Amino acid sequence: MTQQFASDNISGICPQAMQTMVSANSGHVSSYGEDRYTAEACEQFRTLFDTDCDVYFVFNGTAANALALASLCQSYHSIICHQSAHVETDECGAPEFFTHGAKLLQAQGELGKLNPQGIEALVHKRQDIHYPKPKVVSLTQTTECSTIYSPEQLHAIQQVAAKHQLYTHMDGARFANAVASLDVAPADITWRAGVDVLCFGGSKNGLAIGEAVIFFNKQLSEEFAYRCKQAGQLASKMRFMSSQWQGLLTNDVWLHNAKHANAMAARLAQGLANIEQLEILFPVEANGVFVQMPSAVKQAMHSKGWQFYDFIGAGSRLMCSWDTQPETVDAFLADLQQLSR
Repeated sequence: MTQQFASDNISGICPQAMQTMVSANSGHVSSYGEDRYTAEACEQFRTLFDTDCDVYFVFNGTAANALALASLCQSYHSIICHQSAHVETDECGAPEFFTHGAKLLQAQGELGKLNPQGIEALVHKRQDIHYPKPKVVSLTQTTECSTIYSPEQLHAIQQVAAKHQLYTHMDGARFANAVASLDVAPADITWRAGVDVLCFGGSKNGLAIGEAVIFFNKQLSEEFAYRCKQAGQLASKMRFMSSQWQGLLTNDVWLHNAKHANAMAARLAQGLANIEQLEILFPVEANGVFVQMPSAVKQAMHSKGWQFYDFIGAGSRLMCSWDTQPETVDAFLADLQQLSR
């Protein structure tokens, strides 16, 4: 398959992650995370975030989000999220399943973002015992519209969360892209902004498989390892997941990968803006571009072999990856320009 824009999940493994995974394939090593590769990767995360934190490795983002949320609330609680949040639209009910019934309360908000007013409205909608009690705010960073919460926006949300004694969960499937775009320390948009637990995405940033669940509020991670085991997320050969992170975290490879993906999206957006029949739907702040194009043009692009999706009622989503080449972007734009004449 040639390079495509359907998803940043379709890219390969970055060389650094592959190298460290291969390096871990030597001799017999302790299983279930009791190995030096896992221990070293956890320490790298603590250094990266400049704080003591508990780190767990799971296979995918659905498990990361659902198990993290299950650690933050009981079955009679509710989770406040944006109506387009991944935990609402694309997890096949996993948060409800693993929380044993916690309800997702959906708020509206511009550009895919929750805002303090929306959270307040849901908290005050009902406060009687017959309604699930709000307990968690779940944020997607970057959002499903590929927009980004600024540190100021996160602090404003945290003020409301603290006021109502709500925990804050961050779905960071593309957290690296947000850090790269904002040019801030990872701590500035996580624990310093009140985030209790972050699900840090690796598979979209160059790993073969695996996400990291990072508890900044360590009291909430009590017995999380048991949740992972029960849910089939405790890898026996954990070193092959955790060692990849060593390759990604050393020398800020994770950040360079994200910066490159963001830059390719900016290049793509600049070219799309010059085609009259197209409309870019959201600000391009990370590695995704949402564009409205005529149906005939879209079908013609598919016929030429280009793969991309219509997404949650928001036009066509074009995703750039850590390895997207400028030549791929330019070839896509050239075909689109020709078909749009």
